[in-house]
Amino acid sequence: MTARTGADAEAAEDLDVEEVLALVNDNGRTPADGTPASPPASSPTGATKPDAHHKATAWPEARAIAARAARTATRAARRAPVSVPLGAALGLTLAAPLTALTDLPSFDTSAMDGWAVAGPGPWDVRDEGVLAGHAEPQPLTDGEAVRIATGARIPPDTTAVLRSEHGRTDAQGRLHAVRDLAHGQDIRPRGQECRNGDQLLPVGTFVTPAVLGLAAAAGYDTLSAVPRPRAEVLVLGDELLTEGRPHDGLIRDALGPMLPPWLRALGAEVIAVRRLGDDASALYKAITSSDADLIVTTGGTASGPVDHVHPTLKRIGAELLVNGVKVRPGHPMLLARTKENQHLVGLPGNPLAAVSGLLTLAEPLLRTLAAHPAPEPYGVPLREEAHGHPYDTRLIPVALRGDSAVPLHYNGPAMLRGIAAADALAVVPPGGARPGQVLELLDLPWASAGIEVCFT
Repeated sequence: MTARTGADAEAAEDLDVEEVLALVNDNGRTPADGTPASPPASSPTGATKPDAHHKATAWPEARAIAARAARTATRAARRAPVSVPLGAALGLTLAAPLTALTDLPSFDTSAMDGWAVAGPGPWDVRDEGVLAGHAEPQPLTDGEAVRIATGARIPPDTTAVLRSEHGRTDAQGRLHAVRDLAHGQDIRPRGQECRNGDQLLPVGTFVTPAVLGLAAAAGYDTLSAVPRPRAEVLVLGDELLTEGRPHDGLIRDALGPMLPPWLRALGAEVIAVRRLGDDASALYKAITSSDADLIVTTGGTASGPVDHVHPTLKRIGAELLVNGVKVRPGHPMLLARTKENQHLVGLPGNPLAAVSGLLTLAEPLLRTLAAHPAPEPYGVPLREEAHGHPYDTRLIPVALRGDSAVPLHYNGPAMLRGIAAADALAVVPPGGARPGQVLELLDLPWASAGIEVCFT
């Protein structure tokens, strides 16, 4: 979680969403475009391969373009922060500082179960104890004690709390300490954690379960947050079935069930999933009528007779920002600006190629729109050789085993068997990678957090 303290935190008040994005991105240790650095495109022997065989965008550059496009869209839209109930704020980014609405704790409380005591012992014990949630108890007098529960209000004139395991009563019912007792011991004084008005967290903080707990303790019912980017999925292809087994040249649609939860895991609100078949008119109508921040299409990005994505983008005057990426699988992916504040990511129709496009283009765009900090890049050594493409980056599913990554089989463009068992995707440079070579990994959303956390 990215955070600022001191003067930076104080200066972060009253920022709009664009400034939140700037704060989050500037505060990370990644490049200004918010995209992790990537190893150079070289073979294991260090020889750089020529890449003039096509005019597609290099993989690291494509990710940087997607992040920059999101920042441009945010400036254009001036997306206003939203007020979100605590129960719906998990995974969002704070658009205003979290400032304490009360002292924490708001009164002196007992840190342990035991006795509140006044003065030196032994002590006479009151009959009636003090429980959490009750009104302020009567003051103690010197030589007096009262049973107290953790979290209960401390009676006035209490000098310490004697833990249950550190006290004993004699035959006359008087309480004795079996260990030395310091003044103020096991009392949480009012304002120990913060005072009313203290800034607890700055703008740009990612809302985790712990942040929700802190907000609730500090008196919040809602949080001011950067809104989730809205995404719409357009599933293309006449050959796709929505149920049953493949037959007669028809295949099951794997992307329709997979993409919406994956997009939600990346921080988007999926507002619609439409199945359009291979219908150019339907595609045109769906794109021009959409009010989503991001439109995701599946298939139709090549130049075949029923590949309608490019012609439709040309028809509506969209700006192609990325037209093909030097990555395998997924080379024919694309990114276009369809409106000033709307983008389209065109994914290849093959399932693993679509996953590659999702993590290459959709992930940095959605992350930036949501003002999430870029993840810290990290690498893990390979346990086995990973075959590479002669000129392009290759993304392969891997399983993490101890301190190494094991390449998984069934990693062809049309296959999902490998990614279904994977912990991450390894970024293989052109030419491949040898055993022991450290490769950058792209985490899968569910591999580093519980599914209930990520799919909110």
